[in-house]
Amino acid sequence: MVFPISDIRAQFPALARPDADSSRTYLDNPAGTQVPASVAKAIADCMLGDFANLGGHFSTSIASEATVVQAHRDMADFLGAQSGEEIIIGQSMTTLTFHMSRSICRDFQPGDEIVITRMDHEGNIGPWLEIAKDKGLEIRWLEFNRDSWQIEPEALQAVLTDRTKLVCLNYASNLTGAINNIAALTEIAQDAGALVYVDAVQLAPHHLVDVQKLGCDFLVCSSYKFFGPHLGILWGKRDVLTGLYPYQGRCTSNELPDRFELGTPQIELLAGLSATVDYFADFGKSAGKTTKREQIAAAYGEYRDYEEPLTNILIDGLQSIPGVEIFGITNPNRVQERVPTVSLRHRSIDPSTIANALAQLGIFVWHGHNYAYEPTRFLGLPIDEGVVRIGLAHYNTEAEVHHVIDAISKLSHNE
Repeated sequence: MVFPISDIRAQFPALARPDADSSRTYLDNPAGTQVPASVAKAIADCMLGDFANLGGHFSTSIASEATVVQAHRDMADFLGAQSGEEIIIGQSMTTLTFHMSRSICRDFQPGDEIVITRMDHEGNIGPWLEIAKDKGLEIRWLEFNRDSWQIEPEALQAVLTDRTKLVCLNYASNLTGAINNIAALTEIAQDAGALVYVDAVQLAPHHLVDVQKLGCDFLVCSSYKFFGPHLGILWGKRDVLTGLYPYQGRCTSNELPDRFELGTPQIELLAGLSATVDYFADFGKSAGKTTKREQIAAAYGEYRDYEEPLTNILIDGLQSIPGVEIFGITNPNRVQERVPTVSLRHRSIDPSTIANALAQLGIFVWHGHNYAYEPTRFLGLPIDEGVVRIGLAHYNTEAEVHHVIDAISKLSHNE
């Protein structure tokens, strides 16, 4: 089947805004993707139609309650969870992690250990550093391999001790794009008696997440990274969530997921979240799949088959430019071990200059450490400069890939 790129792009108004210049090339996707019209419509329909707070006997309150319940069920399908009660939804992944860190670590004792990686976004580092300071916990750092760009099992085994209570892992790096074998790492950590908390923010836009197969205890992601509204989502094993102490007000229900979702939910964004899951499922229906989970899986398969060749074209083209160094997996035979997030530096042009020059051409990329503060330090890169980060999504085209390669090449030759 030929990938229907024109049909897909037509669903994203931002890719062809009539009131904006037509030269926009969105390669800033690791920081946040564009949304299909169906997601924006669902949010607007919710706010302009059946919109009310929860708990009333009247029709709009009942409709809002149904919206909230449906969003949790849809995210359970999206992540492979057993039920919507295992889904906690909040403002952002970072906010949820700070919030949940209090409950997860409440019974830890001084001297107990948390393992965090040199590969993670600050959202899966900062919260654990703070709770460790508050409770007198020890932090043990887990490094990634500079040859494979991944966390090796032997490295994890080396940092575990009988005091390790929690291991926080990165599924896919927002700097290098490298993907870790979370199932294998989880098994090692749990065999040592530790809980496992996984940051899947960068993985979820590109690869299917299956929390049952991974075996971890918690997994977090952000819907605005996979074509949805600005929300953070946490999945947790039901028995683990039930056993945690909830920091809550006196009026909050003790049932899941309410015990960890404080205050009135962002109901309109939850309507958009369901529409985001439906965006994946609708694409997967063309493959003849019947359940929503199967449809989502089919969509991911098609997206990956389209994205991975584009990723290799991008990497190959960038490597052909004198002075460019890529930080991450560059072997085309290992493209399935990375997401299409490609970070680079030029030996004589700083990242800000490159990003600014590309912006003038309508090519949107990021520069700096991009909250990959620890990976930037670990790689010995200047924190104040960081990298140029180019990130593809399944709505990007081969022409756009060549556009950014050509632009950086011309900039390099003019230096």
